[in-house]
Amino acid sequence: MNRPAILELRGVDVAHGRTPVLHGVSLTVGRGEIVTLIGANGAGKSTLLMAIFGLPSVSRGEVWFDGQPITRLPTHRVARLGLAQVPEGRRIFPGMTVLENLVMGSMVGEKDEAALARIHALFPLLRERGGQRAGTLSGGEQQMLAIGRALMSRPRLLLLDEPSLGLAPLMIRRIFQALREIVAEGTTLFLVEQNANQALRLADRGYVLANGRIVLEGSGLALLADPEVRRAYLGGH
Repeated sequence: MNRPAILELRGVDVAHGRTPVLHGVSLTVGRGEIVTLIGANGAGKSTLLMAIFGLPSVSRGEVWFDGQPITRLPTHRVARLGLAQVPEGRRIFPGMTVLENLVMGSMVGEKDEAALARIHALFPLLRERGGQRAGTLSGGEQQMLAIGRALMSRPRLLLLDEPSLGLAPLMIRRIFQALREIVAEGTTLFLVEQNANQALRLADRGYVLANGRIVLEGSGLALLADPEVRRAYLGGH
């Protein structure tokens, strides 16, 4: 990884109550990269993403963003530094319109016309459905909305948790193409994904998390070809 780091985890331990979840996790995301984290259910992937924002808190180790420690910062201050997250399950506001959901993502709490125009160019359907209640959208459309809402804050680093979960193959391809476009426009991506095949094809680099520990790392293509990764996550031999 030759690019300057925008995100670093240094020996991070995290627990849920008294139950250890992450053990000495160290990883780096470079500016302008797509980095993916893959692993089985229960490996600790979502916990890792949430710990970057301090919920749950890191019990040992450090999280750094753009050259400064953020381990003990409150969540709202972390967000203001230029991080945004698309959580698993999307967590849109179903009773609000598509446009109202997008405006909720703006750091200033009001319509950012330039940011909105960017999102409408990325997902034209969100412009067409602006007045529609978000809860009536399909699963794939809601995922577009969740990504668009996160982009309204103009983040430098976007964290995504299982963006393909429950989506049809055609919609997965559309979402992953949009992620490529987001990076081309200057946003760095850190992606947690169970669809290892799609994620590793998209990613510059990847990490494999097992039982709360990083057990493998490498380029996306190298991990895609790794026999151990293929056997565990791609159904290969």
